[in-house]
Amino acid sequence: MKNRNLNIRLKSILICSGLCAGLMGLITNCNPDETQNVTNFNTISMQDEFDIDGAPNPAIWTYDIGTGNNGWGNAELQYYTDRPENVVVEDGMLKITAIQEDFEGSGYTSARLLTQGLFEQKYGRFEARMKLPYGKGMWPAFWLLGANIDEVSWPFCGEIDVMENGGSKPTIVSGAVHGPGYSGGNAIVKEYEFTDSRVDSEFHIYGIEWGPNYINYYVDDVLYNQITPQDVTGDWVFNNGPFFIIINLAVGGAFDGNPNENTVFPQTMYVDYVRVYSAN
Repeated sequence: MKNRNLNIRLKSILICSGLCAGLMGLITNCNPDETQNVTNFNTISMQDEFDIDGAPNPAIWTYDIGTGNNGWGNAELQYYTDRPENVVVEDGMLKITAIQEDFEGSGYTSARLLTQGLFEQKYGRFEARMKLPYGKGMWPAFWLLGANIDEVSWPFCGEIDVMENGGSKPTIVSGAVHGPGYSGGNAIVKEYEFTDSRVDSEFHIYGIEWGPNYINYYVDDVLYNQITPQDVTGDWVFNNGPFFIIINLAVGGAFDGNPNENTVFPQTMYVDYVRVYSAN
């Protein structure tokens, strides 16, 4: 369904101790005196419903091509392309497919889409409804990078991982931030575990609501984490400017390791929609 699920809104301020109880222990470091800032962004600033078959909308999306530096910095194995075999809009959704094949010196192909230079925003709600692939070595991600990356470089630009999944763990996703002093293996990260579903069997909504000095993380109708300047071990760079969106399906690398003999190819990441709401 393309209709907005209004249940994803938590419209009031939640006391952290109550939130902990409601999430059945998913948040384990709450202080009863703390509160969660819960926002309600409703004004659409960008949306792609993926309703027109063919290539993704060039007014919104561009591509990273190739293998990057050291497999995009993570020892990933795929070669990213813009071929329809790897990225296409059909059946009302975006499909990013990882294929095991010899291509330009790599053993796998896939795709990585980004809105850099086309759509960038500071604060608001960023969300996508997705069904993810399955198998050791699959690494789907929905994330944001600071638009000033070419000037200040990573991690000083900041990175917000709205959703990452290791394909060997089909009931677990995570959200994180990376910045100066807390990047790579030292990122500030929290996992969310499904109790009666899997990421590859059903669509789920993954989102953040981001405002001055906080980022709230959601899966479907659950607010499962909040990150603030007090939580990071370096400078908070998430008030500095706009960020752009990246959606990709990596193969191998640091997050879930490399595919094994049980990993089946091809594997596809399905994106029903991407919607962004402004903070105004």
